[in-house]
Amino acid sequence: MKNYIIKGLILLTGFTAMSSCKKMLEEKDLSGITAESVFTTPAGFETLVNAAYSYQRWWYGKEEGYGMAEMGTDLWMSGAGDVTTDLTQYINLQGTNAAVTTEWQQLYAAVNLCNAGINRIGGAGLDPATRAIREGELKFLRAFYNWHIVESWGGVHFTLEETKGVITTANKTPVSVFNKQIIEDLLFAVSNLPATTKDYGRATKPAAQALLARMYLTQNKYQEAKDMALNVIDGTYGFSLLPAYADLWKMQNLKNKEVIYAVNYSTNLSLNDLVDPILNPLGHSRGSNSSHMLFAMKYDDQPGMLRDILNGRPFDRYMPTRFLLDLYSDDDARYDGSFKTVWYANGTSRPAGMKLGDTAIFATKKVFVPTGKLYKIYDRNAVYNANGTVKDQLHYVTLNKFDDPTRSSINEAQSARDVFVIRLAELYLIAAEASLRLQNPGDAAKYINVLRTRAAKTGKVADMQVSAGQMTLDFILDERAREFAGEQIRWFDLKRTGKLLERVKAYNPNALNIKDFNLVKPIPRTQIDAVSNKDEFSQNTGYQ
Repeated sequence: MKNYIIKGLILLTGFTAMSSCKKMLEEKDLSGITAESVFTTPAGFETLVNAAYSYQRWWYGKEEGYGMAEMGTDLWMSGAGDVTTDLTQYINLQGTNAAVTTEWQQLYAAVNLCNAGINRIGGAGLDPATRAIREGELKFLRAFYNWHIVESWGGVHFTLEETKGVITTANKTPVSVFNKQIIEDLLFAVSNLPATTKDYGRATKPAAQALLARMYLTQNKYQEAKDMALNVIDGTYGFSLLPAYADLWKMQNLKNKEVIYAVNYSTNLSLNDLVDPILNPLGHSRGSNSSHMLFAMKYDDQPGMLRDILNGRPFDRYMPTRFLLDLYSDDDARYDGSFKTVWYANGTSRPAGMKLGDTAIFATKKVFVPTGKLYKIYDRNAVYNANGTVKDQLHYVTLNKFDDPTRSSINEAQSARDVFVIRLAELYLIAAEASLRLQNPGDAAKYINVLRTRAAKTGKVADMQVSAGQMTLDFILDERAREFAGEQIRWFDLKRTGKLLERVKAYNPNALNIKDFNLVKPIPRTQIDAVSNKDEFSQNTGYQ
């Protein structure tokens, strides 16, 4: 999909009322272009649709989105560089959190633009076939954004109308209303979107079916979830699991047959979303995909090591819980396909006897007894205390799914890596969980074994198979962790299954401050302060 960033046009749709951003309201339109004149032409309406896609980049691949969707779960703890410990550890999480505020503003801006497009499409001059597709895309996106809103904040503001001008009131709408509209929008998308697209990144029929399967599972509609997942698995769309899990993450292999829906970033970084005072004043301060930095441990402070492009720019934000590392058996290739454990000497200053290319650092989830090794060892006992708390927040087994060795320099923060939102693997796990809920553990094991067969190391397929008797909700959540660690879905999985508090308290000693009210995030303070009907639109319980 073309990477249009047209914030100047978006401003004209009036979305800023919900984001409460005075600066945006004061922007001037120096060109004389108005939404009414632009969006009443086919070419102009295309800019609206393209812009509606762009808001996905404010969540996917961004630190704010990782804080909202992966942190504060059973899988991740604070690295030394974590700047949002309120999200990671539930320490004084309030409506002043910058990530929560940013995502609220951008998600509501996105919904408002979708509402504008859906309600204006009749006057856009599109031919009937194109109109159906574009309306399907906008309804897919509206459902997508509304799901993030309702799962993150609960029953907050809901509207199907375009916001124009300054609005000072907001409503509290039941979650059930959000859920009903999400399903309606996705059913429309399934009926009107094409099976394939030449414009990579656009929503398609199987993408809508896959998201609908996820939504049915979220809403406890298990038969519908299973049926919809199987529609994608058994359909004629050409999707298939890659033979090797590790191949999913290679930069040269991002557009592969396992990806059903992705948020795409351009290799021309100027076409992404980095803030620019002239071209993109409302862009992101870091721009593009920054996931490659967030999970990287501090390696360039060790003997024999210098920062380089291959090993990445270490922000040291997040480190795995010991629980996450222990989920992988020695037979499971997803561990090596997800984590980096060895760093090779690349510096001119090295310990005596260490050559360029020799092992300089070894991190392991196991207990490792050194026997005269030259390299630095960070084993289980060096990184974690006996109770799973952290000894060393700087050095640890590192998630490297999102590494980007194609960056232009060692300090380049932007990556052109696409973000996989829905992979075929998720459809198997949706079918498995739905089958278990429908009292069919045999089918659940069957679908999970498809993934475990792919995940097995050579000669270990039989050892990786599971039986119907092993099927529990906790096992499926463990399997989802092994498959999707770091892929911006974990918080939603734990909330959906009612397991967030239980599993965080059991497996993440870094986040024991979690409370019952943390099942939703705080509404941004800027939003609470901006509304005039504070009795009706109040802060979520437990927050200030």
